[in-house]
Amino acid sequence: MLEKWSPKINLVAKSTLSDGWNRHIIDSAQVFDLRQQDTGLWADLGAGGGFPGLVVAILAHELAPEMKVALVESDQRKAVFLRSVLRETGVSADVKVARIEQLAPLEADILSARALADLPTLLSFAERHLAPTGQGVFLKGANWEKEVAAARESWKFDLAQRTSITDPNAVVLTIGELTHV
Repeated sequence: MLEKWSPKINLVAKSTLSDGWNRHIIDSAQVFDLRQQDTGLWADLGAGGGFPGLVVAILAHELAPEMKVALVESDQRKAVFLRSVLRETGVSADVKVARIEQLAPLEADILSARALADLPTLLSFAERHLAPTGQGVFLKGANWEKEVAAARESWKFDLAQRTSITDPNAVVLTIGELTHV
């Protein structure tokens, strides 16, 4: 479905389609293991092509059926794609068509994003949409250390980083105890 829809609505870069399994599916699946519980709400911001949100929803369907998944996407065309994949796979998730900053607070236990924004911006979204004890799980590229340094200028947070299993220059950041300073 990704190969069919992507050229029309720019779900992922054309150059990454040939290695879609590793570049998108496996890259997204690695975040699921970072969950602290098998219940609650996992919200994926800027869900677009479904990474990591759709992959998380599919894994939750099989491994954590009590977990609810919300996919937040402002582009109606991409939301139609997300709903189509959910329908075809028989997986349930709540697709929310809205701008992140205009959406009512989600109180998510886990908030994820991939290729959406820099870390300081993601933390402002997290402040609005994370439950007080929730955690952010963000896939970041080679400049992740600069983004963390920039974020620390305005935010206090606990941070764990794990090298990505698909790219030695990328990481998965897990952030908790978020406070604006």
